[in-house]
Amino acid sequence: MLVANELRKTNIAEYLLYMWQVEDLIRANGFDADRLALIGTSGIGDESVKLAVRRWYEELIDMMIHEDVREKGHLQINNNILMLLADLHGRIMESDGCGEYKEAYYAALPAIVGYRAKSDSQDRNELESCFELMYGIWMLKLQGREISEGTADASKRVSALLARLAAYYTMDLNGELDLDQED
Repeated sequence: MLVANELRKTNIAEYLLYMWQVEDLIRANGFDADRLALIGTSGIGDESVKLAVRRWYEELIDMMIHEDVREKGHLQINNNILMLLADLHGRIMESDGCGEYKEAYYAALPAIVGYRAKSDSQDRNELESCFELMYGIWMLKLQGREISEGTADASKRVSALLARLAAYYTMDLNGELDLDQED
C-alpha cells in the first residue's frame, strides 16, 4: 500500500506494474489477508499503518473475488489506468507535437510487434502489450533466468516509451501537457 501510494503519485507506469505484482502476490498467498499483511508491514512498527495495509489487502482480495480474477486477469481499477494511458498514447500520436515520445514509440515498435507475434496478445492494444512485455521480463529476472541480448534491448526501448508516457501522464494530470508543443 505504501509503495503503491507513492508510485501512483510519481510514476503511473511503475504503479501499474506494481499492482499487477500485488495481484499475483495475492494469488500466490491464497487470498490470505493475514499473510499478506505480514509481508506488507515487515519492519513497520506503527499499528495504525499495519491495520491500514491489512485493510488495503482485504479490499483488493474482495475486488479480485468479486471481479472473478482469482486465477488470471487484472482488477478493473488497473484496467482503467491502462485505458487512460492508452487514450493518452493515442492523443499524443495524433498530435502535432511530442516528437520525443513519437521517437520512443517508433524505436520500441519492433519490440512491440515481435512480442505480439510471439504471444497471445494480438487482441490487446499495443500499450497493454508493452506492459505485458515488461512484466514478463521482470518475472524472468526474479526467477534468475537469463535474458537474451534481444530481449534486453526490447526491454530498454519499451521501458523508455513507458517512462516518457508516465511523465506525460503526470503533466496531463497537472494540466501542464501541451500536445502541440515540441519536446
